[in-house]
Order: sequence, then structure tokens, then C-alpha cells
Amino acid sequence: MGKHERDLHLVWFKRDLRLSDHRPLREASERGRVICLYVFEPEVCGSEEFDESHFNFICESLGELRDGLRAKGGELAVRTGSLPGVFQDLWEQYPFADLWSHEETGNAITFDRDRRVAAWAKERSVRWHEIPQNGVVRPLRSRDGWSRRWQIRMSEETAAVPGRVQAPMGLFGGELPCREEAGCAPGSKKVLQRGGEAHAHETLQSFLATRGVGYRTEMSSPLTAEGSCSRLSPYLAWGNISVREVYRETRRRVRDLRLVKERGEKIDSRWLRSLGSFEGRLRWHCHFLQKFEDEPSIEFRNMNRAYDGLREAEFDERRFEAWCRGETGYPMVDACMKALHETGWINFRMRAMLVSFASYHLWLHWRRPAVFLARHFLDFEPGIHFSQFQMQSGVTGINALRIYSPAKQVVDQDPGGEFLKRYLPALEGVPDAFLPEPHKMPGKLQREAGCVLGSDYPLPIVCHREAYSLARKRMGEIRSRPEVREESRRVLGKHGSRKRQARARK
Repeated sequence: MGKHERDLHLVWFKRDLRLSDHRPLREASERGRVICLYVFEPEVCGSEEFDESHFNFICESLGELRDGLRAKGGELAVRTGSLPGVFQDLWEQYPFADLWSHEETGNAITFDRDRRVAAWAKERSVRWHEIPQNGVVRPLRSRDGWSRRWQIRMSEETAAVPGRVQAPMGLFGGELPCREEAGCAPGSKKVLQRGGEAHAHETLQSFLATRGVGYRTEMSSPLTAEGSCSRLSPYLAWGNISVREVYRETRRRVRDLRLVKERGEKIDSRWLRSLGSFEGRLRWHCHFLQKFEDEPSIEFRNMNRAYDGLREAEFDERRFEAWCRGETGYPMVDACMKALHETGWINFRMRAMLVSFASYHLWLHWRRPAVFLARHFLDFEPGIHFSQFQMQSGVTGINALRIYSPAKQVVDQDPGGEFLKRYLPALEGVPDAFLPEPHKMPGKLQREAGCVLGSDYPLPIVCHREAYSLARKRMGEIRSRPEVREESRRVLGKHGSRKRQARARK
């Protein structure tokens, strides 16, 4: 085998399936010939967190990415196999000297794979350049000043799309595999957002131009959130658009609105408040990724170790399966779960309610519900997902307990039952007054409504009042223990946001 070719570079695409603001691609293309590569890894595609909806979204994104690279003179090589074995095969044919990629805050599977890749690259004197693509700081020794560093990074210029990408002669692109070849199990989704950079930017522009005006007040209801939320989460999770691009476009829209206002022209007063809330969510996005980057073990164990043993021994398989199927007897819980089975998306408030119900009403340890929802969220991002799950299930020790009433969520978010009836047709004839708790309907009314409890729709799997009271009592007891408080101080020091503390000192 010959020596490394100095002008030959490998760009490894992972959760960054785009051309714009892609610094590894930009840097490599300025230095020489480029092998652009995406690998379908059996360990990832066959994991319990991966779904056919993820596979399809990736394939749609790769199709557009390949077309974009070919238009620049490049090629996207697609391979199926484990790493670094795929790298070795390419390296023997094209002895590249440099490997370029974005940093990834992934799960244990991808973390272990990255360690294997690092060892492989070191043994062959291949230089691996990992470049940040969001607000995660690696390594981070202290949370002090993190928000300021995030602001600086988001304000940087985005990397321009290369004018030309030169692939080495004879590079074989390869075909996209079918689901079975990738080792991916079949899924259930019917209505999904389409993958790709063009769809990402169209979604962002429609949000900033029209849809986002009511974001702040309409994000909580599963009805209004469907259109008023940005719907960018899958595109951010799979890297069809960068957080920096979204942030800079949002800031540009805010400046334009303020200029219009300064000229004395009328604007909808909701715009600036809504976009301010949205900007906060972008920072929040990276805040949770940073937690996972700093302590990846929270994929498997409690962030606050003083909560170990809280729920593990009492896991009820029957309750868990009912929750997974959307058959708990609580309409808002069940409708949200059915929506996820069909579309892969539900708004944040309803996600929090699903986790709350599993954790407090059903007293389920968070790990298995978290894996189940990871598979069903099209926008599954490990760093955000597991950090959020622990917060909502009450095992961080630094967050307020949020135990949602599923009945109240119906009253507050869907009083007419439009969302409920879309996913739970058995409730079609149920009067609005009984939609929050159908089991309270008299037997005669159940028959008239065509919704007999225990037959047409499940009876409640638990009593809300009893489950709520017991969960409050048990959580209160454990939170009052000195060892729990001490561990909570450690968690706060490591993961707590400093932004609020900084405001308090002013």
C-alpha cells in the first residue's frame, strides 16, 4: 500500500445531512479531493432506539445530499457495515490522510464506535478533525460562562457551501440500502415530515414568516402546536439544518420586525414575544445536549444517584404495555400515544405529560419508557431525550416536580375533543363534558354515546387522585433526606443553568 495522499480527505456525514454550514465539508474541499461518506451501521440501525421512520428520513436526506454534491462535482459514497471496518476498506483503496466530521453527542453505541474510530485513525496516522456544530463545549470544565460562549458560537458566520467538491476518480457511490439490509425493524408511521435540507429551510421560513406568530401561546395544545410550533426538531436532530442557521435567521427576522415597528408601521404584537420564546428554546436545546456530553452515563442511570432504587423494583409490565399501546383509559394520554405511533411527533407539553404519567401515575422507572419513546420520536436526539426524561421523571433532584393531570390537559388544551377524536374514534359520540374522564359517564349515557367503558374504550388503569397523592408523598419523602439534598447540590453544580443565577446577581 502506498503512502497517504496528502490532498485526499474523507468527510464522514452523521447527524449533519446538509451542505450549508458544514465546516468539515468546507475545510476538506478547500484542501483537495474529497470522499464524502455516509455509513448505515448495523449497531445503530438495529438498536432498540431506532425506527423505520428514522431510516426513511435519513434516506430522503441522503438522496438530496447526493444530488447536491454531484451538482458540485462530488459524490456521496453510501456504505453499510460496522466502523471502522468501512473506513479500512476505503482507506486501502483511497489512502486518505485526513478524516473530517462534526462532533456528535450521541448514545453509548456511537460513543463506543467513536473510540474505535479514534484508535483506528491513530494506528494509521490519519488525522481526525472533529468540529463543533452546535453550542456543546467539549471538554467543559465549568458551566460558568456557558451561555456567553453559546451566544458567541451562534453568532459566528455560517460556513459557505463549497463552490466545488472534487471526488477522487472512480469513486463508487453505491445504492441506498433497503430497510432489511440496514438491519432496521419495521415501523408503524403513516404521516411523517419529509427529510432533507430543502424541507428544513422551507419549514424554517414558513415559521418565521407566518406560522410562528402565536408560538408562545399556542405551543401547549396538541391542536394549535401542530402548526404554530417550528416543527424543526427532526431537521435539527438529523442535521438538515444547523442550530446556528436557525438562530441567525430568527435574529434577522426579529431585527426586521423591530425596524418595521420603528417606522411606525403596525406589526402583530405577538411576534416579538413568540420569537423571544423560540430563541430561548434554541439555547435550551444545547443546554440539555451539554448535560449529556458532560455525563453520558445518564443514558442508563439516574443523574442523581440518591434516587437509585426509587422505582426499579416495582416496574409493572401490564401498566407499561398499556401505556405503550395508548390504552390507559385517560384520553389525552392515549391520544398522544396514538399520534406518536402514526406521525412520530407530538408537542413538548404533551411529551412531558406522557413521561409524567408513566413516572408518577404508573410509577415506572424511566429507562424503558425512554427507549420506547426514542423509537417513536422522529426527532430523537439522545442528548436531549435522556436529559429531558430524567428531568420530567423527577430523578435529577434539581427540577420542580411536574405531575400532570390528564383530565385537566383535556380541559385546557382540547375542550372540544378535536384532537382526542382524531386518534380515539371510540370517543366520537362522548359529550364534551365527559371527554376528560369518560369513565364517569352513567351506563345509559355510555350506551347512547356508543362508548361503553371496558369494551369500546378502556377503563382507567389507575385512579388519578390516588396515584397523584401517593407519588407526591413518596417524592416528598425522598427529597427531604439529607443525602438526597447533598447529591442534588452536586448535580446543580455540574449541570445547573447559570443564566438564571446571573440575572439574580444583577
